[in-house]
Amino acid sequence: MNRITETVKHLLIINVIMFVATMLIGEAQFFDLFALHYPENKVFEPWQIVTHMFMHGGFKHLLFNMFALWMFGTAVEQRLGSKKFLILYFAAGLGAVLFQLGVDYINYPRLIQELQASGVSTEALMDIYRTGKWNFPTTPIQNEQINEAFNIYNSTMVGASGCIMGVLVAFGILNPNSELMLIFLPIPIKAKYFIPLIVGYDIVSGFLGSPSVFGMNIAHWAHVGGAVVGLIIMLFWKNNAFNKYRID
Repeated sequence: MNRITETVKHLLIINVIMFVATMLIGEAQFFDLFALHYPENKVFEPWQIVTHMFMHGGFKHLLFNMFALWMFGTAVEQRLGSKKFLILYFAAGLGAVLFQLGVDYINYPRLIQELQASGVSTEALMDIYRTGKWNFPTTPIQNEQINEAFNIYNSTMVGASGCIMGVLVAFGILNPNSELMLIFLPIPIKAKYFIPLIVGYDIVSGFLGSPSVFGMNIAHWAHVGGAVVGLIIMLFWKNNAFNKYRID
C-alpha cells in the first residue's frame, strides 16, 4: 500500500478539524457561516464557495469522502505532484458549485414566475421562507412549487464530493485498467468503465431526482460538475505536447 501523500494528508486533517468544530460549536451556527447557501439567501457569503468543500453533513458523509480522498487522491498526487493536484482538487470543487447553482438558477426563477402568475406574491413567499409555513389556500401544484422554491432558497451545500469526483476522473485517466468495486456490488470493474458508470448515474439521478443514499442527500449535479471539470483539466494536461505531469 502506498504511503499517504502530504497534500492529501493535510486535506484530510482540515476536513476532520472542520467536522469536529461543527460538532463542538453547533451545526446550525457553523453551517450558517461556512456551508454554501443559495446566493439569494441573506446568509450567503462569498467565502462559502470555498469553505463548504471542507464541511460535512454527518459522520458517514465525512467517512465516505475522506476514504475516497485517501484511496484515489494519494495515487493521483503521486502522479501529478502537489501543485497540480491542488489545482485539480479546487477547480473540480468550483465546477461542482457552478453546475449545482446553475441548475438552481434555472429552476428557481421559473418557480417564482409560476407562483406569481398563480397569485402568490413575493411578500408571501418571503414570509414562507422565514417561517416555513403558509396560512392561505393553495392548490396541490402550488404546494409543490412552494416546497421546491423553499428547498432551493434554504438549501445548504457541503462536502468535498465535487472535488473528489474530479480526482476520481483523474485517477481513471491515469490508471484506466485499475480494477475498482462498488460497496454494494463487489465485482471488479476497470476504472475506465467504473467511473463513467458513476458519472452516468449522477446525470440520470440529477434529471429524475433520487432518494437519499445511506441517509445522505446527494447533490448529483455537483458531482457531475466536479467530474466534468476534472476531465477537462486532465485532457488539457494529457494532450499538451509540453506536458510533464509533475510540477513540484
